[in-house]
Amino acid sequence: MQNEVLSKFKNSNFYYINLKQLNKEKKVEKLPFTIRVLLENLLRNYDGKIVKKDHIDAILNWDPKNTEKIELPYFPSRVLMQDFTGVPAVVDLAALRDAALKLGVSPENVNPTVQTDLIIDHSVQIDYFGTSYSLAKNVEKEFERNKERYKVLKWAQQSFNNFRVIPPNNGICHQINLEYLSRPIKTSIIDGKTIAFPDTVIGTDSHTPMVNGIGVLSWGVGGIEAEAVMLGQPYYLSIPQVIGVHLLGELQPYTTTTDLVLSLTEFLRKYGVVEKFVEFLGDSIKTLSVPDRATISNMSPENGSTATYFPMDEKTAEYLVLTNREEDAKLMINYAKENLFFGENWDTINYTDILEFDLSKVKPVVAGPSRPHDKIFLTDLKEKFKEINPDKKKTGIFNNNEKVTIEDGSVVIAAITSCTNTSNPKVMIGAGLLAKKAVEKGLTTKPYVKTSLAPGSKVVTDYLQKCNLLPYLEALRFHVTAYGCTTCIGNSGPLPNEIEKAIDDNKLTVASVLSGNRNFEARIHNKVKTNFLASPILVVAYAIAGRIDIDFDKEPIGYDPNGEAVYLKDIWPTNEEIDKLLSTSLTKSDYEKEYKDIDKGDKHWNEIHINTSKTFEWDEKSTYIKKPPYFDNFSIDLEPPKDIKNARILLLLGDTVTTDHISPAGAIRADYPAGKYLLSKGVDVKDFNTYGSRRGNHEVMIRGTFGNVRVKNLMLKGKEGSFTIKYQENEEMFIYDAAMKYISEGTPLVVFAKKEYGSGSSRDWAAKGTKLLGIKAVIAESFERIHRSNLIGIGVLPLQFLPGDSYEKYCITGSEQIDILGIENIQPKKQLTIVAKKDDKTVEFPVIARLDTDIEVEYFINDGILPFVLRNIVKK
Repeated sequence: MQNEVLSKFKNSNFYYINLKQLNKEKKVEKLPFTIRVLLENLLRNYDGKIVKKDHIDAILNWDPKNTEKIELPYFPSRVLMQDFTGVPAVVDLAALRDAALKLGVSPENVNPTVQTDLIIDHSVQIDYFGTSYSLAKNVEKEFERNKERYKVLKWAQQSFNNFRVIPPNNGICHQINLEYLSRPIKTSIIDGKTIAFPDTVIGTDSHTPMVNGIGVLSWGVGGIEAEAVMLGQPYYLSIPQVIGVHLLGELQPYTTTTDLVLSLTEFLRKYGVVEKFVEFLGDSIKTLSVPDRATISNMSPENGSTATYFPMDEKTAEYLVLTNREEDAKLMINYAKENLFFGENWDTINYTDILEFDLSKVKPVVAGPSRPHDKIFLTDLKEKFKEINPDKKKTGIFNNNEKVTIEDGSVVIAAITSCTNTSNPKVMIGAGLLAKKAVEKGLTTKPYVKTSLAPGSKVVTDYLQKCNLLPYLEALRFHVTAYGCTTCIGNSGPLPNEIEKAIDDNKLTVASVLSGNRNFEARIHNKVKTNFLASPILVVAYAIAGRIDIDFDKEPIGYDPNGEAVYLKDIWPTNEEIDKLLSTSLTKSDYEKEYKDIDKGDKHWNEIHINTSKTFEWDEKSTYIKKPPYFDNFSIDLEPPKDIKNARILLLLGDTVTTDHISPAGAIRADYPAGKYLLSKGVDVKDFNTYGSRRGNHEVMIRGTFGNVRVKNLMLKGKEGSFTIKYQENEEMFIYDAAMKYISEGTPLVVFAKKEYGSGSSRDWAAKGTKLLGIKAVIAESFERIHRSNLIGIGVLPLQFLPGDSYEKYCITGSEQIDILGIENIQPKKQLTIVAKKDDKTVEFPVIARLDTDIEVEYFINDGILPFVLRNIVKK
């Protein structure tokens, strides 16, 4: 098959899969670009066994309205990881090596066969801020806390093939992927020929689609799925629908790409693009720079889509040249134009649907207070906050020996953070210019605001210094605090004690403003109830104003030393000012300098010494890294799944329960099970670190699952936190404690939920923790894609109500015993029966098993992906 469509570039040694060879009936030209990428992938990997002619025919004859329910074996060329998800993945592979050795198989058979890059960027916290030493001290603290975790990553780097680790203090994984790792067209030697093909990525972070902005098809998956791909398994997916978004017009002055992103997020979420690809088309694409496009693509998980794709074009080539990838730019242009991948001829393409979005109608916005797709026009934010908090409370405190007043609506965190916006020079320079104008007007930030600047790469600092804007940001206490994912992931660090005490004592509803992509409940800081996503420019503005409930059009942002009012419009930078600085400050040499030695690490990294061995040497005393129990009772022989009988309900949940609610994240409370466990192991509260940093220890993570202080288990009638009712005793207790009692009694567990269950970050511990709590099935009205896949990948059954059904319809209260019938002889999307028994009453209703494909059924039957992979390794 490959030889039939294999061609050679003129005047070149490169070969490629020539899609024009299949285009006799103009079928390929009618396909969206993302579908063409999948087609090329199938053709290149065709073997007649895993990839079959039926797969190629199905994708070549793609029906935009009714895509065939056939699963495609897809072979991404790279896997991307960050350390929060990377550490548990490495721990799993280390345990898999142990299990293979126990079964008489060489540990080296457990080895990545796909290039895997792990960027350590999620562990640094903002302990220090507002000073020139903030960065150095935060990095020092990071290594103090995480040395045990970094040892396992260094071991993996030396023990695994095709596995690269980029040490801490370099930037955010997605920005590094965009600026350095990604090549829109890659080359590889296959059967002695150098083959050029589109770069494709899956990543263990939901924002992996960011590089869709340079035409690299990518999306986020669970860590468990990524591990399988690393070990040579294909990633199976159903043929997706593709929604075309026709962009019109241009952004108006005083609107930013952040405003566009938040507006698009709401627009696409309302339309409904979950499990679909989104592809942009139209001439207005050319008005958007690659950083603009990447900012949009980054927010794929927030709008719900799998991928948000921009085809390759001249702008892509310009960006590659700027970022020191000139040869890649030449190859990309030649390949894309020759092989039907260049962004043009949209009128010939058939999409599932085409939406129109007018860039000229975008207005300044923020999103919040707890969901990234809840757009609020800037002019409406004051009234919106009044709706959230109608009765305003305030209190006076002494902060650093200065008497200040904080109140409902006070901004206590203002963070320029996250790959979403720090990858975009326009908004970063805009933030610096607003800071410059504010300082020149004599304005400053309020003393109770915790400020931070965490660039996504060191190139950002370079151009801010060249523009002479960094001193003005620092004058407003926006010093560089880290190069990593900080506030957006919940690593905002502690607030000053006086402020936290004032919030608690007065039950204040304070706010954070961040330039990130996530603002779910209790994610940013567990004392901060309202969190708003905004452009870096507005982050600086709100730090100066000191409160979220301000109407910038009518109220001054502050007063100069002479008492003169200063309005936001007085200091807002113009597009011309931003573009002038941008044209002189950002150069190819910046990227060359910062990425030349990125994998070498600093003195802290190089001081970490490890023993080299094929299997990992587990330290029984470690509270960070523990051997997981997944293979403790492993058998080569399969035991078919059985119906679930007499299960109890552990949680009854509402809409939009995110992975932040499910997976342990953020600070560890001393009075919760995970904190009690650490105290019992002799760990002081000050050394708890975060849940994210302890993802390599299942004992901590299982105790923290559903441990978010904002979890609303409706079995408890309004009480928030990690609690449930244990039956038969009818006793309230921690979820972990109840689950352990149920396990000791041999009682299976289930969870009921409503819409959008598992939205948010691609956290595999949201599924692993569910599994280890003894939960056999989750029954919800709808699932977010990645979490549904993660549940299947760990052996938990996702079940979906029929349209119009809910647990409320059947009067489920949480005290019922549950049978799930029909699991035997399970098939894709099989209809099962739930029997809910309470006292003398019984109710039955149908649900759909969200095992959508044959391979998902196989994973479930095998009790998860890793047991499936191990059985295959042993068979070979």
